[in-house]
Amino acid sequence: MSEIEKKQEYKRELGLADAALLVASGMIGSGIFIVSADVTRNVGSAGWLILVWLIGGFMTLTAAVSYGELSGMFPKSGGQYVYLKEAYNPLVAFVYGWSLFTVIQTGTIAAVCVSFFKFLAYFFPLFSEDLVAFKIGESFTVSPAQLSSIVLLFILTYINTKGVKLGKVIQKFFTGTKLISLLILIVFGFIFFKPEVWQANWTNPFHLQKLNPDGSFLQYTNTPAFWGAIASALVGTVISYDAWNNVTFVSDEIKNPKRNIGLSLLLGTAVVTLIYVSLNVMFTAVLPVEAIGTPEKDRVGIAAAQAIFGSSGTSIIALMILIASFGCANGMILSGARVYQSMAKDGLFFKKTAILNKHSVPANALWIQFFMAVILSLSGRYGNLLDMISFVVVLFYVITIAGIFVLRSKKPEHERPYKAFGYPFLPAIYILLGSAFCILLIIYKPTYTWPGLIIAGIGIPVFYIREKFSKPKETAI
Repeated sequence: MSEIEKKQEYKRELGLADAALLVASGMIGSGIFIVSADVTRNVGSAGWLILVWLIGGFMTLTAAVSYGELSGMFPKSGGQYVYLKEAYNPLVAFVYGWSLFTVIQTGTIAAVCVSFFKFLAYFFPLFSEDLVAFKIGESFTVSPAQLSSIVLLFILTYINTKGVKLGKVIQKFFTGTKLISLLILIVFGFIFFKPEVWQANWTNPFHLQKLNPDGSFLQYTNTPAFWGAIASALVGTVISYDAWNNVTFVSDEIKNPKRNIGLSLLLGTAVVTLIYVSLNVMFTAVLPVEAIGTPEKDRVGIAAAQAIFGSSGTSIIALMILIASFGCANGMILSGARVYQSMAKDGLFFKKTAILNKHSVPANALWIQFFMAVILSLSGRYGNLLDMISFVVVLFYVITIAGIFVLRSKKPEHERPYKAFGYPFLPAIYILLGSAFCILLIIYKPTYTWPGLIIAGIGIPVFYIREKFSKPKETAI
């Protein structure tokens, strides 16, 4: 490493508004336009649809205000990775970073980039996911959407190697545009309110039942089915609300981080929660429950827009998803690389990823992240992995928030510019809710748990193997 490289440090280019937009941008992708279909199939009623989104929003807000204390204590790039290392040990932190790199961050980036081209195909069919660009053997096929996503991945990664300032401009434009677009959609939905639809949906709003793909209903007959339905419904909302913590990854690039990270977490998650819940209430004002749960390819956003705007609704939502996906992908590419750079500084990742380039960004970490996302894009398995990794995502949130209690005991004298709101009650409530979610998935939906556990678990032997080979060899005296 040259002396110039050693002297390179992150530049504090991001203000409070930039940080809050980064929170919102990571959270809002294409999921909000799709997930409600699966949620509705599991719960079968308007009231439960909204309640599930409210539970997910409450969990997210509670976690965000709890992270404020951790971000004030350790305002360093790497965020959650750093908090886990300080509260527990390098092994726990590494397993989190490993999971982030192998699927959580890179899988989400891959899914969002492919989604961009899925919806671009509404305007240019040659990008369709239903076409085959090439085929290897009988089972491995790659669509134009997957191939094109690699190009988008490359462009956004390259842009982010040129400094955080350019990435910030992209974030402001695309996140601001998608927030305004969502608000406009919600307003128009209520302007074109359908009284008969609303009355039908809200006559018996909390009758929990299964909605079949053909539009018929099936009654849940026992307690396991009831709790299994709620757990399954929450999976989609948890993923849709996720990535709110990405702002903690770029702490070294935020102005006045001890204040602004906590505030940005609160502002960003509160705004997105309000938008998500309002959007779903709007769905129930223009679409019958059966239509919310059974749209073509789960694209409930398009079904709602068609009910509001007619045939032009498809193009309107497709354009909104393009904007949302582009901004989301850029934000996640920008932030994720900072975790790997922080791991490398601790000797827990590839050495070269610790180096910042002349633009004060971890270019090597960005490119390694790019290659992992490409692999997942080509695999076509990112969607299934993201559903199944929700267990591990929430598990790490629970462990991290439990770290607040650990650090209160372990480091009572450490400076805390911001203390967790509602401590100890709100952090404890999140731990209980998050643990209940994980337990329900283990009991009733094991297919949502074991793939994530296996991916995270592989990180443990990797950590010890790295430890063994990284230790300097003893020389005979």
